[in-house]
Amino acid sequence: MTSSPSETANGETEAAEADADAAVEAATPEPHPLQEFADHVAATVGGEGAVVFDTVKVEVDSGDWVSALTTARDEMGLIFFSWLSATDWSSEVQVGDPYPEAVEDRIEVLATVGDISEGRRVTFSTTLGKDSPSISSLVGVYAGANWHEREAHEMFGIDFEGHPNLAHLYLPDAFVGNPLRKSFPLLTREVKPWPGTVDVEAMPGGGDEEESADGPSEENPEA
Repeated sequence: MTSSPSETANGETEAAEADADAAVEAATPEPHPLQEFADHVAATVGGEGAVVFDTVKVEVDSGDWVSALTTARDEMGLIFFSWLSATDWSSEVQVGDPYPEAVEDRIEVLATVGDISEGRRVTFSTTLGKDSPSISSLVGVYAGANWHEREAHEMFGIDFEGHPNLAHLYLPDAFVGNPLRKSFPLLTREVKPWPGTVDVEAMPGGGDEEESADGPSEENPEA
């Protein structure tokens, strides 16, 4: 029995839709193996989870910083404190190259904790304003955060409320400024620019031996 034109058209449409669905499914990347764990941590502490460079990262509000890390320690077994530091995100820098694209000016505080049985680790992050960044201290949750917070206070100017002793670790007490802020002028780089291309001797047997013997390369004519 011969199919009617409408039946043929319907069959072609269904086949096209099936092919399109298959193409979309094939193009959809598989979720990262750690994504389920990231979502679980985020749901437990109240944040947003993602996998960044094969690392679980959970962002929380600065007001929930201590409570989120306390929950991670007590309810998820993340009892090992690894490190804490910060990043100064700035679209303008005092010395050096700026970021390739404009960014939201902010201070990002990061802390990595993990367990001691399965090797799971999570990097928690939160955002602070740049004018007077302040956040509650984690020392009462992880005693190991003590020196890390002192360093972040010294280098980024972050006030860790409740810290027992925010004294300098590296710099003299009279030192003014926070050296890891993008706005801090690196005077040594203003006096002497960061070295660029340098003259490199050719390897034995290479085609540039004769040129190297005659004098410095064009990249470093004053060598």
